[in-house]
Amino acid sequence: MKVNQLKAGTVLSYFSMGLGYLVFIIYTPIMLRLLGQSEYGLYNLVASVVAYLGVLNFGFGSAYMRYYLRYKIKEDREKIATLNGMFLIIFSVIGLIAVIAGTILAMNTEVIFGSELTSFELSRAKILMIILVINLAISFPSIVFVSHITANERFVFQKLVQMIKIGVNPFVVLPILILGYGSVGMVLVTSILNITIEIAYATYCIKKLKMRFSFRNFDFKLMREMTVFSSYIFINLLIDQINWNVDKFILGRFHGTISVAVYGLAAQLNAYYILIASAISSVFIPRVHKLVSNSDNNSELTKLFTRIGRVQFIILSLISSGLIFFGRPFINIWVGKNYDVSYSIVLLLIIPVTVPLIQNIGIEIQRAKNMHQFRSWVYFFIALGNLTLTIPLAKMYGGFGAAIGTALSLLIGNGLIMNWYNHVKVGLNMKFFWKQIFNFVPALVAPITAGVLINYFFNLYNLVNFLGFGVIYVVIFSISMWLSGMNQYEKDLLGKPAKRLVGRLLNKK
Repeated sequence: MKVNQLKAGTVLSYFSMGLGYLVFIIYTPIMLRLLGQSEYGLYNLVASVVAYLGVLNFGFGSAYMRYYLRYKIKEDREKIATLNGMFLIIFSVIGLIAVIAGTILAMNTEVIFGSELTSFELSRAKILMIILVINLAISFPSIVFVSHITANERFVFQKLVQMIKIGVNPFVVLPILILGYGSVGMVLVTSILNITIEIAYATYCIKKLKMRFSFRNFDFKLMREMTVFSSYIFINLLIDQINWNVDKFILGRFHGTISVAVYGLAAQLNAYYILIASAISSVFIPRVHKLVSNSDNNSELTKLFTRIGRVQFIILSLISSGLIFFGRPFINIWVGKNYDVSYSIVLLLIIPVTVPLIQNIGIEIQRAKNMHQFRSWVYFFIALGNLTLTIPLAKMYGGFGAAIGTALSLLIGNGLIMNWYNHVKVGLNMKFFWKQIFNFVPALVAPITAGVLINYFFNLYNLVNFLGFGVIYVVIFSISMWLSGMNQYEKDLLGKPAKRLVGRLLNKK
């Protein structure tokens, strides 16, 4: 059953991702036209500030996974109930702290956002911040239930709920925008939808998974141990916020909401890019923790690490190369010439982040081994460097300059330092990993050549040309990857389900 959950969870993750992209492509240009560039930028700016309160979860979600699986192996139900109770208390208190902190921020929007915003924008920012803070605060207790579902590998339910949320969201938001309620109405109905989803997670855990809570024996010794473990994850969360949200904040202070809107669109494309890579690795998190708990075999961990990384590279190289060759006409056709600069920004974001994305299961291996502290400190100093670079670059070159600062920090931190650490300290064979990745180079020659020729000879700003040559590029990439890139395991991932599907269709006839 667990294997089926794993496979079904991975398939549903990508189906959900496909649905998300389809909704995003159809919904975003409509939403942008209804909101306007300035208000979309204001929403991104406020959301980037509220996102910093998200670090208050302190990384306890990963700690829950670690200790829950430890007690589950021992079948210690009493400890599990105590753990559940502790985490529900912790996250409820964190939610209350978030409300207090968010209220203080909302009362000081003029100080936070500076002089580039108009009085109307500052007033609206205050309302948006209050709604987003309440939504965030309520989401904290839900982390316990989401972590519990993941730890029990109930990926089918989790992914189905996510798909429902993705599909329903435009149908509840667009009427509100059409009626003229703007970003405030959009944020309000989205928050209501999020709360509904969180209630569904809690109900499933309690009713279906028989999740139980004990509040009688708060284990302070365990709390101290978890705090030490989670403190470094907290640093990672803070770093992620600096890397992915500080750019918008700086742009808002120096260039206003329109600059934030252009950068925000690129950042959203980058966020989907990250989600695609995470969809595979996320379903392997319980397996990593079990493997480390049972044997801590570095050879097996390297094989798993490499296998996942190769699959991620195949998918990400298709998307990133496609964006390089088709990204600019896509953005112009999709949302208009006002967002043309988003093309350069998104390339600066996605190309450097590809390195850590094909290695992101390594983060979970470090956590399972309790060796994630070094990464946290390295990323902390890299993030400070990013901040130091971004401020002057954003002042001079706007969103493009802000993206350069982020790109440099990602390349240094992930391309060099963390590969050394994974190889020398964690015990993963990174030479083997990169040898396996570089084996894809011959498979990339044909699609890259095709992309260059298509751009040179044809006008891709014509919709028919864009769609036609886009399909041709995907076909060339797929054939080349199948013939000279993919190994038998990767071919079987596609080939075996396809054969089964064809067999079933033939049997029906």
